[in-house]
Amino acid sequence: MTDIITAMENRHAVRAYDGDRKIEKDKLDIIREHIESVNAESGLHIQLVTDEPKAFDGFMAHYGKFSGVTNYIALIGKKSDKLNEKCGYYGEQLVLLAGQLGLDSCWVAMSFAKVKNAYNISKGEKLCCVISLGYGKTHGIPHKSKSVEEVAVIKKDTPEWFINGVRAALLAPTAMNQQKFGFMLDGDKVIAKAGKGILSDIDLGIVKYHFEIGSGKEIFR
Repeated sequence: MTDIITAMENRHAVRAYDGDRKIEKDKLDIIREHIESVNAESGLHIQLVTDEPKAFDGFMAHYGKFSGVTNYIALIGKKSDKLNEKCGYYGEQLVLLAGQLGLDSCWVAMSFAKVKNAYNISKGEKLCCVISLGYGKTHGIPHKSKSVEEVAVIKKDTPEWFINGVRAALLAPTAMNQQKFGFMLDGDKVIAKAGKGILSDIDLGIVKYHFEIGSGKEIFR
């Protein structure tokens, strides 16, 4: 397996997949095991869906330039104000795990159809979004990124761990690649804020996880 920092650096959104190439059972087992662990920790109801082509076979998927998608992760949880952020935080753990396993992925909020019986949504829960998964026809391309100073308050005495965390956050996928988030350091407390936007809460969860990996979570509150 690739180390997580390398997976973070190499991850790019992939929409076109080799639909004929199956994900190996051992890799699916690793993902399922990690989903169980994440659900136990978070209280979410994340589910892995395999060999299911209908979600990405409609107009919206084709409009979003998705093709060959037969595997995806359904991010499901109890309705709450924090659900989107929580799905972003824990979903990105699975995205980076997929990258470590040599798989490609993409966060998908709208360009898919809900498929009855493909996954289980219990009473009081909702489907937040999905993550496509598989072997891409390419591994995607990097996009232009903001600078550290554009998304964080940096001073002369700002510690290196904080800057490293922000750099990792800038590698995170965000809606339309807009990177609408901000970080600030107050003593040993890191403040992360989402910008305005329909998917900004999901983005915030994603970038928080990236920040923790880049900086070392044990350093700050």
